[in-house]
Amino acid sequence: MVFGVGLLILFAMVFGGYILAGGHMGPLLHSLPYEMMIIGGAAVGALVIGNSVRAVKHLGGSFKKILSGPRWKDEDYLNAIFVVSRLTKLLKNEGPVALESHVENPQESEIFRDYPRLMADTFFIHFVTDALRLQVIAPGGLDAFQVEEVMDNALKTHLHHEDETVHMLESLADGLPALGIVAAVLGVIKTMGSIDQPPAVLGAMIGGALVGTFLGVFLAYGIASPCASRLKQVLREDAEIYHVAKQIIIASLRNSPQALVVEAARTSISPHNQPSFAAVFDGLREAA
Repeated sequence: MVFGVGLLILFAMVFGGYILAGGHMGPLLHSLPYEMMIIGGAAVGALVIGNSVRAVKHLGGSFKKILSGPRWKDEDYLNAIFVVSRLTKLLKNEGPVALESHVENPQESEIFRDYPRLMADTFFIHFVTDALRLQVIAPGGLDAFQVEEVMDNALKTHLHHEDETVHMLESLADGLPALGIVAAVLGVIKTMGSIDQPPAVLGAMIGGALVGTFLGVFLAYGIASPCASRLKQVLREDAEIYHVAKQIIIASLRNSPQALVVEAARTSISPHNQPSFAAVFDGLREAA
């Protein structure tokens, strides 16, 4: 929704201002298909040359995140607190044997199955179960700082993989103005080949060539760069739910009181998604 509003404002202000200043859309529309073919085709080709097939496919999937925004809602953050708290409480009260079936086969776990949206996130499930599995196979022998380091490394690797698409969009934004110049130079070459034409014809051809420069700059700073910034924000916000899980697991491993465990997780969430203290503890009582 917000993305669409931004695009509307962008196009309305740029082209609306151009028309109000007395500009005519005819030359732009006439040259647009050819210039877009040159600039857009070159940009896609450069992406394919500079990246693996996996990375290019991942970039395609990232546009959904740009359009739809952050994946997790307020309820999901509450549920993340609930599911990890229930698992750590089970480990503390009933021991590693009781927890083992939940971490080894989360698809069959009655605890995990209560939270289907979280179950759909493969990384969240592995992130939680892998950390808890360490406590199953080495009960009482784990240092909280070492487990935290392992979880931080797992999260860092995951975010590095996700950030590849941000870097691809940033590189695209950096390259588009130069590709626009390429299109403009080709237009000038075409114009110079028709130097014997009347001034009106030459003027139209030069105007068409300059459309390439305009499109390169417009697409770079009006589309590609904002998309990269938006994607970075979405990825950072979506990653908060993993920090929630980590805070609960590490605080529990340190034998912190339950209130401190939950509060450490709750306060790691951004204010606009952060549940209230009462909502968390009331929900935990109901989930128990």
